[in-house]
Order: sequence, then C-alpha cells, then structure tokens
Amino acid sequence: MSSKERIGFIGVGLMGHGMAKNLITKGHPLVIMGHRNRQPVDHLVSLGAKEAKTPKAVAEAVDVLHLCVTGSPQVEALMRGPDGVFASKHAGLVIVDCSTSNPVSTLQLAKEAEAVGMHFVDAPLSRTPKEAEEGTLDTMVGAPKALFDRLEPILRCWAGNVVHLGDVGLGHKMKLINNFVAMGYAALFSEAIALSRKAGLSIDQFHSVIGAGRMRSPFYDTFMKYVHGGDPNAHQFTISNAHKDMRYLASMATEIGAVNPLQSAVRNSFAAMEAAGEGDKYVPMLADYIAKVNGLS
Repeated sequence: MSSKERIGFIGVGLMGHGMAKNLITKGHPLVIMGHRNRQPVDHLVSLGAKEAKTPKAVAEAVDVLHLCVTGSPQVEALMRGPDGVFASKHAGLVIVDCSTSNPVSTLQLAKEAEAVGMHFVDAPLSRTPKEAEEGTLDTMVGAPKALFDRLEPILRCWAGNVVHLGDVGLGHKMKLINNFVAMGYAALFSEAIALSRKAGLSIDQFHSVIGAGRMRSPFYDTFMKYVHGGDPNAHQFTISNAHKDMRYLASMATEIGAVNPLQSAVRNSFAAMEAAGEGDKYVPMLADYIAKVNGLS
C-alpha cells in the first residue's frame, strides 16, 4: 500500500488533467470528481484513479484536495452546501485552491475551513496546459510555513517552480498581478500590431524587429505562435477567463485603494471582445479583434 498522501482533484480540465496525471504517475493515490468531458476522467481512471460523485465524497477519501476550476463562484459552490467539501467534516483536510480566485473570497473560505478543522491554502498556476502535462508549471503559494513544507513535495509533482509567498491569500494576489502583466502584454501587442498594419507595415516586418530585439519574451513567443505562426492552440486561455481575472484585479485594487489606470484599459480590451460574443476564443486572438475594430482583415 502506498505511504504517500491521498490526493483529491476537482477540475480535471485543460490544466487539471496534466496535474492530476503527474500526481498519480508519481505514486499518489488519486480520487477525482467526474467532469462533463469524460475523456480526461476516463484517462485518469485508466491510470488507477478512483472517481467520486460529489465534493463531499472526494473530501472524505483524501488527505489533500486540489481544486482547479474557473474562479471564486465555482470554488465557493464546491466548498459549501450539503454535498460540499465542508460538509464532509474531515478534520485535518488540506484544501489547495489552484484556481485563479478573488483573494477576498479566498480569505473568507480560509476562515470557514478553520472553523471546521480544515486548512485552506492558495496555489494558483502560471504557464499553459503543455507545462501541466509535463509537470513543469509555476505555482505561487499562500500558506503557513509548516503547512507549505508538508505540501511542497506534492506540489513539485506537477510544478517545476514553487514559490512560497507567505500567508494565505498572497498566492491569489500575486497571481492576479502576474496575469495583469501577461494580459497587458497581450493588449499591447494586439494594438501595436494593428497600428503597424494601419501604417503600412506587415506582421512579418513587425516580428522581424520586435522578435529579434529586447522586447522579446516567452509570452511574446507564445502570442506570436498564433499571430505570426497560425497555431490556434498556442495559448489555450480564453478571453472570458482573462476578463474574469482582470475584474478580480480591479476588485482587489478598489479594496486596497490603488490607482490603476493601465489595468482598467487592459480590462476593457477583454471586456469588449467578450461583449462582442467572442469570449470563448483564446487570448492571442485578441489581435484579430483589435484588427477588426481598426477595419483590418
């Protein structure tokens, strides 16, 4: 019988499937909750994972429970209610929220978890489904030091870069700032490319200068893999998710009294594209939307 901690996983989608796969292939007993998309669920079951029907049932069967869902409303729904994680009354359970969540919600859930003898920590993600499959994601963790020390070997099953930031909530705060930088790049590149084209420069010419200069970055390479290279799956992060994250950041900025005019402009780029009915498209496709607004093909 395995001596490794039993892991639960709710949210085995684009990111969660690879994370869960790495946990079970590295020796952790795994319990997952079913998903409308059966392909990742069935694959994990074929590797030896057990499937449970409710969050409560998963929580009852594991020591550490990962959540990897869209955002705070989904996390809150999983935690509360008669079939929720808190209803399991599993004292000592550690809940690791890998979603990009609102820090205000995270801190409230941590208090509710403590009241029923559980621990709630945040470990949001950076990078893409490709790194999730490879087990080389980045994660930024908010947790007490002793609990982080216990969790770190588990997190390193699916993450190559694990940064402990301090108390609960700091992981989600840093994640929102990280995504502001990333989505800021996306908005900037999209507008710069449209300006270039309006000014008579081609995407090839833009790329020959920016892609060979100091402004090049890993994010630029991924973004241009679609815009210049035509790969629609270069960055599988939707416009609606980007807009959600920017709303969370705006809420955090309001909460702390920060002045954030650039972030407001970035948020509006994604808000406009989602309002136009294109929220299911991926982030690099913002370049297409900005081109269209500018009357370009």
